[in-house]
Amino acid sequence: MEKKTKINAEDGKQEIVITREFDLPVALLFTAYVEPEIVEQWMGTKVLKLENKRHGSYQFQTTDPKGNKHNFNGTVHEFEPDHKITRTFEMENTTFPVQLEYLTFAPLTMHTSQLTMHIVYKSVADRDNMLKLPFAQGLNMAHNRLQEIVSKLNKR
Repeated sequence: MEKKTKINAEDGKQEIVITREFDLPVALLFTAYVEPEIVEQWMGTKVLKLENKRHGSYQFQTTDPKGNKHNFNGTVHEFEPDHKITRTFEMENTTFPVQLEYLTFAPLTMHTSQLTMHIVYKSVADRDNMLKLPFAQGLNMAHNRLQEIVSKLNKR
C-alpha cells in the first residue's frame, strides 16, 4: 500500500517535515486534531486532557500489546483554528527529549486540504533515533484512519 504520508528528513538536520493531503475540507481536518472523541479514534489512544488554546496542554495515554500504559503530553504555544497548532511533544519515561511541533493546516480546494508537520528535535541523533522506530509506518496508518473516520463524519 502506498504511503500517502510523506516524511522528509534531510541528512545532518535535527528536523523532519511531514506532509499529507486529505480528501477533507480544512475545517474537518483541523477538527480531527482538536476534538477528543475523534483524536481517540484515529490515534488509538485515550485523551486524558486536551486544552485547545494558547498555553493549554494535552495528555494522551496509549496501551501497548502487553498492557503497559504510556503517556504522551505537551504544551500548546500557538492555536489558530483551521490554520495552525504549535506545541511541544514529550513521550514520558523514554530517553527521547521534548520535541517542538509546528502543525499547519491548509486548504487545497473546498474539499481537500494538507497537513504539514515540521518537527524539531533537540539533536540530529535524537531525530535519527526517532526515525529508527516504525514511526513513518505508524503515522501513515494513523493518517489513513483519520481520513476514513472523518470522511464518515463528513457524509452525515
